[in-house]
Amino acid sequence: MRAKLSVVMPTLNAAQELARSLPALAEGLDAGLIRELIISDGGSTDATLTIADEAGAHVVSGPASRGGQLRRGADAATGEWLLFLHADTVLPSGWADMVKDQISTGRPAYFRMRFDTAGLAPMLVAGWANLRARRFHLPYGDQGLLISRTEYDAVGGFRDIPLMEDVAMSRALGARLEGLPGVVTTSAARYARDGWLRRGARNLSLLLRYLMGADPESLARRY
Repeated sequence: MRAKLSVVMPTLNAAQELARSLPALAEGLDAGLIRELIISDGGSTDATLTIADEAGAHVVSGPASRGGQLRRGADAATGEWLLFLHADTVLPSGWADMVKDQISTGRPAYFRMRFDTAGLAPMLVAGWANLRARRFHLPYGDQGLLISRTEYDAVGGFRDIPLMEDVAMSRALGARLEGLPGVVTTSAARYARDGWLRRGARNLSLLLRYLMGADPESLARRY
């Protein structure tokens, strides 16, 4: 029987991130779980495509738009289940068994998350993200998304929008989304660059505007 899982990663100049996140996928290969790795690239000019080729990934290319990249990656995938994963998100030890167990339930799921740096601000921001996912069924893309091909197609897949594609998907799945027991580690680089309070407030503002009906294209320009 062929492996069930296609891993889909959107990338844009993500060479450094892939060097950290790709090794964790080996666990899924060893477990006979991963069928293929799809790198959906948005026009990288660094070593991203070289690393993808060395990893044996299938590369699809197109305009830089995370929603569009995820959609193109899913279109190219052949697995019965899809794991959408950001390039700067590292899966935890034991993730393959967690995913296998979740696949047996037939329900979509996400991971809890933490940042790759210590401190009060990273802990609070990650805590809010995990609370938002659990209470409001709104995980973001950096928490990963595991979903069956059947259910992905049933909800219409990722929207080809530059921002809030993960929120749109989460809203489509609603209460069916379940939290996996593992915790992924994601990069704090953008928060460190912009400031934890400033970026956190901006992200919350964008989310609220989107939920109130704002156009993702205009939100992306603000982002």
